[in-house]
Amino acid sequence: MDVARANRTAVERMMSARPMLRTVATAGEVIPGMHDRLLLHAGPPIEWERMSGPLRGAVIGAVLFEGWAEDEEEAARLAESGEVEFAPCHHHGAVGPMAGVISPSMAVYVVENVTHGNRSFSTLNEGYGKVLRYGAYSSEVLDRLRWLNDVMAPVLREALSDSEGLDIRALLAEALHMGDEGHNRNKAGSLLLLKLLAPLVARVAPDPKVAAAVLGFIGENALSVLNPVMAACKAMADAAHGVEGSTIVTAMARNGTDFGIRVSGIGDRWFTAPAGTPKGLYFSGFSSADANPDIGDSTITETAGIGGFAMAAAPAIVAFVSGVPSDATNATLEMYEITVAEHEHFTIPALDFRGTPTGIDIRAVVELGITPRINTGIAHREAGIGQVGAGLVRPPAEIFEEALLAFAENRGI
Repeated sequence: MDVARANRTAVERMMSARPMLRTVATAGEVIPGMHDRLLLHAGPPIEWERMSGPLRGAVIGAVLFEGWAEDEEEAARLAESGEVEFAPCHHHGAVGPMAGVISPSMAVYVVENVTHGNRSFSTLNEGYGKVLRYGAYSSEVLDRLRWLNDVMAPVLREALSDSEGLDIRALLAEALHMGDEGHNRNKAGSLLLLKLLAPLVARVAPDPKVAAAVLGFIGENALSVLNPVMAACKAMADAAHGVEGSTIVTAMARNGTDFGIRVSGIGDRWFTAPAGTPKGLYFSGFSSADANPDIGDSTITETAGIGGFAMAAAPAIVAFVSGVPSDATNATLEMYEITVAEHEHFTIPALDFRGTPTGIDIRAVVELGITPRINTGIAHREAGIGQVGAGLVRPPAEIFEEALLAFAENRGI
């Protein structure tokens, strides 16, 4: 199979994937290979010794949430001892924003790609402020996680069981027409999610107070839809993985130390280099000196053709990540240079409904010297403080160069 044909096959599989949000379940019961004392994390593989502050904080919080330790010091010792196993979310069909830590008892969304049959998973979004995904693990963080698990998750599970599932591809397509880009701006998508869930929740909630609490939490959190969107994008990208001869990127992810990519035609190998620090706007009292290097699996959105690749659909995002509206349009136009297709379902009104740039080709990245644009949150480099800003970042160019060399070697070039 020639490369162009292989790439068309990979991208067609990505675009034809139809991810449906089916249910909410316990991670240990549904994520393949999940077991007791295993913690999943964002990004490529990493050991405790090399973990950044936010990732270490999230690990400590997950250990406390699971009841494996009584306090912070014991949790850190346990993580350092080797008694807790670490693995990337991506190795288990899952994704997680920022630190991305998933523990066996946590509730997760279950998304099924009904076109190709693969499934993907993500946690429930915690909202803003001090949250586990940014490395916080105070009592208020753990209490919120328990509420998500014990109150919200059962209601959503029952609500979704009373439906045929929610079509996340259709939701995303509509959200792009309403000013979202699907990564850092999800205001429209979260309201669409609320609209779809509200009648279902109203029917199954045990009482009006619980219904109000669940719907209020979803409605007040403009990132509510991000986690199922990430799982949907993972299902799309995984459908494109493993196509022999393809140079299409099927995963981009960061663990707060390294930035890694995977390529469809090169198997499960990660190509990594040090993660860069995003450039953007900082919350009052913080500056770039406080920022941790880029972190999270949320770059799966750009991998699937939204996020930074769809910024032209969301010019208002520049108020959050810096810049002017024309920067958003120019970002999308630039990404057409390194992709092989325009998405069949994700279109941009401001560009005459042109499809979003989809299918990052490592050959084009290396030839043109243009790396993908990514919208991202910025975490404080120390555990427990949380988000300090938002901005833009690009992957290191060397990982695409290394991947292209590996691809050539595999094909005897």
